[in-house]
Amino acid sequence: MTKYIFVTGGVTSSLGKGIISASLAKLLQARGYSVTIQKFDPYINIDPGTLNPYEHGECFVTEDGAETDLDLGHYERFLNIPTSQANNITTGRIYQNVINKERQGEFLGKTVQVIPHITDEIKRNMRLLGESGNFDIVITELGGTVGDIESLPYIEAVRQFKWEVGSNNALVIHLTLIPFLAAAGELKTKPTQHSVKMLLEYGIQPDILVCRTEHHISQDIRKKIAQFCNVNLNAVIESIDASTIYDVPLLMLKEQLDRTVLSKLKLPLKNEPDLESWKDFLGRLKNPTAEVRIGLVGKYVELPDAYKSITESFIHAGAFNECKVRVECIHSESITEENVKAKLGKLDGVLVAPGFGARGIEGKITAIKFIRESNIPFFGICLGMQCAVIEFGRNVLGLTHAHSTEMDENTEHAVISMMEEQKKVTLKGGTMRLGSYPCELKKGSKAYNIYGKSKITERHRHRYEFNNDFLKQYETAGMIASGINPENNLVEIVELKNHPYFIASQFHPELKSTVANPHPLFVKFVAASLEHSKKKH
Repeated sequence: MTKYIFVTGGVTSSLGKGIISASLAKLLQARGYSVTIQKFDPYINIDPGTLNPYEHGECFVTEDGAETDLDLGHYERFLNIPTSQANNITTGRIYQNVINKERQGEFLGKTVQVIPHITDEIKRNMRLLGESGNFDIVITELGGTVGDIESLPYIEAVRQFKWEVGSNNALVIHLTLIPFLAAAGELKTKPTQHSVKMLLEYGIQPDILVCRTEHHISQDIRKKIAQFCNVNLNAVIESIDASTIYDVPLLMLKEQLDRTVLSKLKLPLKNEPDLESWKDFLGRLKNPTAEVRIGLVGKYVELPDAYKSITESFIHAGAFNECKVRVECIHSESITEENVKAKLGKLDGVLVAPGFGARGIEGKITAIKFIRESNIPFFGICLGMQCAVIEFGRNVLGLTHAHSTEMDENTEHAVISMMEEQKKVTLKGGTMRLGSYPCELKKGSKAYNIYGKSKITERHRHRYEFNNDFLKQYETAGMIASGINPENNLVEIVELKNHPYFIASQFHPELKSTVANPHPLFVKFVAASLEHSKKKH
């Protein structure tokens, strides 16, 4: 039978449930178990697809086209296995499913209520991945904080679920905070005690407590927590602040979190965790032999989580190249013709980021013109690619009004325009070109040399495309379409012939970069930036 682990959070949000879940999953995977992680989010949106990046950080897209929480990115980067629609459930989706069933008469005229109908639907989704037969262990992270009104149905569903499958088949890990009061000079356990007391009021006794802390927890404090929270001493786990999230699996190994979990689930330890490649990655990450400064030009740079997958991809690619990547975020609205050299001139490479809408678009186009003319390595993603096409059209081809119909519906030179199948779409959520699509690379192109093969698949999230009416004009002038979708002939990658490194993709390569498999486009972009840095000096 599949075993289930539930991860809840108390005291405060942003304690890192996703990182703890991913780290535990990594340790169990390294011991030979097949593991997956799912995230239950308590907001009423169907998915994060319509949420502002300032509100929720990036929207992570899975292979099957689900728009999901950014924590799924952590799951994939740690485990190196793809997630799917089933790995992220929201209250919105739960209620939508129940209301659809009610409209179809499935409840036979009964009054539809939170208990049992909403909790039953939550439990059905908790079981989905386990019943697939693909996993020994399913870890379910519950978003929000214990005590939040919107989290209550999930907590009740966990209580029922644990009772139904038995204590040997499900356990609850409660992530909590042990704050340090500088004035008193000591760590305080009372917030944790209150958080556990609240869980107990809802009928759940946590099996393991993971305690986030800035300072090491003494044995006396562990005993106090164990005694007043009614858990075994070895079930009080210290989670101290780490210099990188990739340290956390090794910290959890040292705390024997995986051993405690397997013991409580009555599962054999199997072999010692095989973490050699992980340690090798950390060794490269922490002992770089060089450094590069790469500009990230975007419109949501105030919130680092808005570009989470991109910054993590730079960490993977930097470690691969034994190079420290210093990412310098530059707001595209702040870039003008007058200051572009001062802002970008000293960088070793520039990535122009994805985004939606007209705000900051001219700053991105100005940045790309300077990068192209200065022979600085360039990487554009999604809207970054579209801006590269617009800039080339305006400044090389002489199409003075070149633009995207997203920004200017009546532009004379619509070099970027909406896909035909998107023109009739009125709903916003889940209606873009989403998920994995094939792409064929031109032999001899930079893209082909980077990937080392002609057929690839990459993930998408967009509505607008390169307008093929202009393709011949662009290719004649030196901007090559080196990646094409074989099914509908859409341009996926453009690159410049006469430039040291100028590549832009319509798809999102950052969504597939993992610790075990850094994305080749990021690896080569960092390598090109390193080469540019050496030439400067």
